[in-house]
Amino acid sequence: MFRNQYDTDVTTWSPAGRLFQVEYAMEAVKQGSACVGLRSRTHAVLAAANKAASELSSHQRKVFRVADHAGVALAGLTADGRVLSRFLRNECINHSFVYEAPLPVSRLALRLADKAQVCTQRSWKRPYGVGLLVAGLDETGAHLYYNCPSGNYFEYQAFAIGSRSQAAKTFLERRFKGYNDYTPEQLIKDALSAIKETLQGDKLTSSNCTVAIVGRKDDGTIEPFEMIDAKRIQEIIDSMEIAEEAPAVASSMEESSDAAPMDI
Repeated sequence: MFRNQYDTDVTTWSPAGRLFQVEYAMEAVKQGSACVGLRSRTHAVLAAANKAASELSSHQRKVFRVADHAGVALAGLTADGRVLSRFLRNECINHSFVYEAPLPVSRLALRLADKAQVCTQRSWKRPYGVGLLVAGLDETGAHLYYNCPSGNYFEYQAFAIGSRSQAAKTFLERRFKGYNDYTPEQLIKDALSAIKETLQGDKLTSSNCTVAIVGRKDDGTIEPFEMIDAKRIQEIIDSMEIAEEAPAVASSMEESSDAAPMDI
């Protein structure tokens, strides 16, 4: 993208019917570290790649708890994401105080989209440079929404945003049809596998990813939105690596057993 006479503020339309400032904000989402979300009927999982600005710094948080029944993962400008997650937290608290019930996830995503849309039609504001995956649980089951800087929002079975997210999307597209019947453990494994696809050959460890889950148990009780601790994540990653290596070992043993004996 290049600077032109139609991108000086967010309210100027180009002759082609485009708002360049909004498109620039959407481009900022593509530059952020990758985030993945997927859901079954009863659970939703968010995962994010932890990318530090330099070897001397720690990574910034990419996954935030909004309420007991909902949380967000963000890609793009982290400062904007913190402000929006605080807004969502306040919305959930206010709704719970007034109605004594959790805010439905669809309405939560709608309020976030409305707040983002206002910034696309005020010349003294700029669009939020962050995309958010909103995962939560309500009376109708688990939900996953993607909120765009343009003010649009969409519900997904599984989705990925951020840098190199296309590789994660390709992985999810091959497997999403069975997600409704997945167990929480299976959802976590697929989320980690999708994050691994975005790392471009880097080794996946518990230190370079964050995973959170929310859902409902078989007895109907709610599992609050919580971050999965690093020890459990590493155990899951180790089990995935063992499962990947097992077919290769089995095939090599078959090849060695099929080899003809040497003639003496």
